[in-house]
Amino acid sequence: MNVRASRLLPCLSWLRHYDRQAAGKDLTAALIVTLMLIPQSLAYALLAGLPPVSGLYASILPLLAYTLFGTSRTLAVGPVAVVSLMTATAIAPWYPVGSAEYIGAALLLAALSGAFLLLMALLRLGFLASFLSHPVISGFISASALLIALGQLKHLLGVSLQSDNAPALLAELVTALPQAHAPTLAIGGTTLLFLFLARTRAGRLLQALGLRAGLAATLTRIAPVFALLVAIAVVTLLDLDERGVKVVGAIPQGLPTFTLPPLDLQLAEALLPAAVLISLIGFVESVSVAQTLAAKRRERIEPNQELIALGSANFAAALSGGFPVTGGFARSVVNFDAGAQTPLAGALTAIGIGIAVLFFTPLFRNLPHAVLAATIIVAVLSLVDLTALKRTWQYSRQDASAMIATMLGVLVIGVEVGIVLGVGLSLLLFLWRTSQPHMAVVGLLPGTEHFRNVERFPVRQSPTVLSLRVDESLYFPNARYLEDRVAALIEARPGTRHLVLMCPGVNLIDASALESLEAIAQRLHAAGVQLHLSEVKGPVMDRLRQAPFLHHFGGQVFISQYEALKALDPAFITSVHTATGERTAGIAQRGVNDAHSS
Repeated sequence: MNVRASRLLPCLSWLRHYDRQAAGKDLTAALIVTLMLIPQSLAYALLAGLPPVSGLYASILPLLAYTLFGTSRTLAVGPVAVVSLMTATAIAPWYPVGSAEYIGAALLLAALSGAFLLLMALLRLGFLASFLSHPVISGFISASALLIALGQLKHLLGVSLQSDNAPALLAELVTALPQAHAPTLAIGGTTLLFLFLARTRAGRLLQALGLRAGLAATLTRIAPVFALLVAIAVVTLLDLDERGVKVVGAIPQGLPTFTLPPLDLQLAEALLPAAVLISLIGFVESVSVAQTLAAKRRERIEPNQELIALGSANFAAALSGGFPVTGGFARSVVNFDAGAQTPLAGALTAIGIGIAVLFFTPLFRNLPHAVLAATIIVAVLSLVDLTALKRTWQYSRQDASAMIATMLGVLVIGVEVGIVLGVGLSLLLFLWRTSQPHMAVVGLLPGTEHFRNVERFPVRQSPTVLSLRVDESLYFPNARYLEDRVAALIEARPGTRHLVLMCPGVNLIDASALESLEAIAQRLHAAGVQLHLSEVKGPVMDRLRQAPFLHHFGGQVFISQYEALKALDPAFITSVHTATGERTAGIAQRGVNDAHSS
C-alpha cells in the first residue's frame, strides 16, 4: 500500500483488516447513534436558525467525508450545540432567520470553516488550537450552554423573545411569563421532565426491572426519540397545531441536492472571523474527545490529519445544504460505548439519516418546537461545569480570571466577543507571568553534586562564585527583567568574581534575550565579574553557536554547575567535601562509642 495514500486516506489502513465482527459492532453503534442524532439534528438546526431539514442534511455527507479522512475510530461528527449557536450569532445580523439568504450564508460559513481547517492542515498549524487554554474553553462551553438553555425557554413557553444576551433574556422572560401558551408549556415542560429523568434515573430503574445494563443504557440514550414520537402523536390526535402549538411543519423529502454557497465576497469577509473561531473551537473539542477515547483503546490520532477530515466534513456540509459541523462529545461517547470499531460506523449512521430523510420526514410535520427545545436544554445543560471554576480558582487565580472573563463575555456581550476576550486575557496573563520568570540563587547541597535554592535547602555557597538558576526561557518580555535581577544581585554581593547562569529550564534564547546577555556580560566585565553559562540545552547551544556571543563574552560554558564550581572555585569544593567527610566520620565515631558504652 502506498504510504502517502494511507496517510491521506486513513480508511485504507483499517479497511484491510475489516471483518464481519467489526461490521456487526459498527452497525449496532450506528443504529443507536442514528436514533440519537435524528432529534438532535432537527433541534440544532432550529438553534442555528435554519429549517429542521438542514440538520439532517448536515448529518449525511459530512459523516461520509470524515469516514474517509478521519483518524479517530469513534468520533461522531455532525451538528453540535455550541457551533449551532455560533452559526446563528454570526448570520442573524445579516439576514432574517430562516430566509433563503440566511440559508445561503450558513452554507458559506461552512465552506469558510472548511477552507480554514484545510489551510491549517496544509501549513501544519494544528498548534494554533493550543492558544485556546482549557479554562477558556471550559468557561466558553459552560457559558454558551447556559445562554443556549435560556434562549430555548421561549419555545417552551410559546412566547417571542428578541434579546441575545443573558441579562436581557432573563428580563424578557420575566415579562413574558404571564403570556405563556399553556398547551405549549405543558408539552415542553413534560418533555423536559421526561428527558431529565431519563438521563438521571431511567438507567437504574430499568436495571431494577430486570433489564441488562447495556440495554438499559441504550434505551436511556434514545429517550429523545420516544419523546419525539409521543409528542407528534399527541399534537396530531388533539389538533394542537391549530390551537397555537408551533410545529416544524412540512419537511422536504429526499436526499440533499448539490448546492454551491453564494459567492458574495463582502459577506465572506464579514463571516470570516466567525468561521475562524468556529474552526478553532470545533477542532479543539473534536481532538480532545478523539484523544480521550483513543487513549482508552491504546489507539492514536493525528491532529493535522484531523484538520483535513474536519475541513472536508465542513465542505461536504456546504455542498449539501448543511451548516458547520464538528465532533460531538455526547454522540462520540455513545458511539464508543456502543462498541464502534471503525469510522465506518459514522458512514452507516449517515445511511440511517439518509433513510430517514427519504422516507420518514412527513412523520415530523407535527413535531412541536417545544420538544426540540427541551431536547436542546437537556443536552446542553450536561455541558455546564461550574465546579471547574472553583477548582481552577483554587489552583490558579490567573487562569480562573480568564475563565470568568470568557463566561461573562459570552453571557453579557456575545459568543464571539467572549471567546476573544478569554483568549486575549490568557495570552496577556501568560506574557505577564513569563515577563518575571522565577530565578533562584542556588548553592551546593553538602555530600552531593546537586544545587538547590538557598531559600529552601541547607546549602553552601561560594564566596566568589554566584550561581543563578533561570527557570524560564529567555525572550523579549523578560530580557530586561534578567538584566535588573543580575544587577541587583551583584550589587548586594561585592565579593563576587564570577556569575554562572544555570540554564536547565531555558528552552529558548531569542534575539532580544541574546542582546541582554551581551549587555550583562559587558557590565559585569566593567565591574570585575565574569559571566559564565552552565547546563545549556543542546538546541539552545546550537543557536548560540550561530552568534558571535560565545566568542567574545569571555566566559565558559560548563556541562554542569558542579563542573563550573570545580573550575572557578576549587578551594570551595574541597572545603565542602572536607567538612562533609569530617561530619560523616564524627557521626560514625559517635556510633562506635555508643555501641561500646552499651
